[in-house]
Amino acid sequence: MKKIRCGDEVIILTGRDKGKIATVKQFESDDQVFVQGVNIVKKHVKPDPNKGIVGGIVGFEKPIHVSNIAVYNPATKKADRIGFRISDDNKKIRFYKSTGETIKGK
Repeated sequence: MKKIRCGDEVIILTGRDKGKIATVKQFESDDQVFVQGVNIVKKHVKPDPNKGIVGGIVGFEKPIHVSNIAVYNPATKKADRIGFRISDDNKKIRFYKSTGETIKGK
């Protein structure tokens, strides 16, 4: 079971966007994630009139490694570690290690 899931609010730990708080959009692979509004790169695109593509500089999101993000805890307003525990109805739930509070998921 993954500690970081789609829809989690995360904080960026390293790189150009360090300190930004954003939401995980999707997973590229097991260790690469797309984070909304983070790691935007620009690419020069040639025009192609046959396909209707207008040339210019296009910005788009690239994936970021999971080790460079951490789950954001709104109670402490800091990055936090995640733990797992078994609830009374035998479901595995995630919780913040610093406060012990469970994480509300989708």
